[in-house]
Amino acid sequence: MLNKAILMGRLTKDPELRHTQSNIPVASFTLAVDRGYSKNNAEGQQTVDFINIVAWRGTAEFVSKWFRKGQLVAVSGRIQVRNWTDRDNNNRTTCEIVADECFFAESKRDSAPSADAFPYGGNSAPAAAPTMPNMAQFEELLDGDEDLPF
Repeated sequence: MLNKAILMGRLTKDPELRHTQSNIPVASFTLAVDRGYSKNNAEGQQTVDFINIVAWRGTAEFVSKWFRKGQLVAVSGRIQVRNWTDRDNNNRTTCEIVADECFFAESKRDSAPSADAFPYGGNSAPAAAPTMPNMAQFEELLDGDEDLPF
């Protein structure tokens, strides 16, 4: 039997970290995952699925510490269907992904800057990267590469 799910999407809100009665960390979050364009959609808009994700133990702590709303992340795990009873005593079914692994799917500079992205000096971006040094400072080596150790 095989039960494997691999998803990439954006977090709809910051992950929520809780602990079980036996103090095991569990994080839950929702990914907005593009399904693609629908032929039935007259406006040609993309369809988005909102998929609930649950992460346990170390993965839960990692997710709650580093993932934020809007980030593009990848999740690998398994599909789990649970039956439960709500407050009104109605039987409910939930389908979710139990995450085994969670990854950043974009570099930090590609993601939108958040208010805490620049902890020093307010919300302004850091200074521009230094320019290339003046090439006149370097001299060309005329010797061959016979002396190189590789």
